[in-house]
Amino acid sequence: MPWFAVRPRDPADPRWPLPGRDRIVLKADGADDARAKFQEAYPSQPFGSATVPMPDAGLGSFRSAPDALVVEETGEPPAPQEC
Repeated sequence: MPWFAVRPRDPADPRWPLPGRDRIVLKADGADDARAKFQEAYPSQPFGSATVPMPDAGLGSFRSAPDALVVEETGEPPAPQEC
């Protein structure tokens, strides 16, 4: 299974749920699967709102704008460093 890097098309996109990280790398069957896994892990930010307290419906959701995410095949990420 190949590795894919998922990042926002616009680095300043406020919907990006990982401040301080420009991308996330994950294993997937293809680019569409990588996008789906990302959206499952980070459905919205926050998870809904006081007026719309439903998961996947918050202002941070990428579901309504799939082109806002760039998905590219990449190499295996380095192993995490132990402190």
